[in-house]
Amino acid sequence: MTGKTKAPRIALIGYGAIADEVIRCLDDRGELAALVGFMVRPERIRQFEQKSAGRFVIVDAVSALLDLQPDIIIEAAGHAAVSNFGADVLGHGVDLLVASVGALADGALAAELVAAASPGTELWIASGAVAGIDGLLAARTAGLRSVTYTSWKEPKAWSGTPAEQILGDTAGSQRVIFFRGSAREAAMQFPKNANVAATVAFASLGLDRTRVHLGSDPHVSGPLGVIEAEGDFGRFSFEILALASPTNPKTSVLTGHSLVAAVRDGMGLRALDILRAGQ
Repeated sequence: MTGKTKAPRIALIGYGAIADEVIRCLDDRGELAALVGFMVRPERIRQFEQKSAGRFVIVDAVSALLDLQPDIIIEAAGHAAVSNFGADVLGHGVDLLVASVGALADGALAAELVAAASPGTELWIASGAVAGIDGLLAARTAGLRSVTYTSWKEPKAWSGTPAEQILGDTAGSQRVIFFRGSAREAAMQFPKNANVAATVAFASLGLDRTRVHLGSDPHVSGPLGVIEAEGDFGRFSFEILALASPTNPKTSVLTGHSLVAAVRDGMGLRALDILRAGQ
């Protein structure tokens, strides 16, 4: 991704469930030394210093993270992190890989990131956690007409979101689709649950033309995503059952590994070009 043969120096914003999977993945690959540090909230720095146990540098400001001279920074802390720190990272000439892809549905933020990026700097979207991205990218120039992404998650994954009130007492017993709309609407209304939907949109018809269905299913064994696409080329459907993180039911175990695959194996989308195109 960075154009270098050696492992790029990696820093992360956030030290939660996604970061834990990134650590495990890099360790399995024998590349843990490439991880130079984490940025966390100031009020939680002692907590995460204890969690790190001296293995990693822990900082509480984006300037301090940049001082570690990473080649790429992975955002793994939610939409607010992209909004608060994305422009600073790109403006300092450091690549940024976002896990919270749905944040880019905010048109004002997208324009800010595009304007801030230094020449040669890139904003990346990981595609490794979403089966079928290569097919969607090919279909874009082969007469792609419609794309629908349906996301099924267990009821507790929707707790603390607008879905909780919509579902009410039915959540524990019924399979219910509670949202139908565009990928942009899904990302804005369900910021913690629609990042895959935004990734599918960026790889296909864009945030406003990609349709999204969000549903609650008490019997699903993990986050289940279904991509359906149709066009002049024909049609295809992909189903992805990714087990939820044991510490965060709103994300899958695969997410952290997809971020590492984007950094090390080039499994990512160049988001600045997509945002400039107005998608």
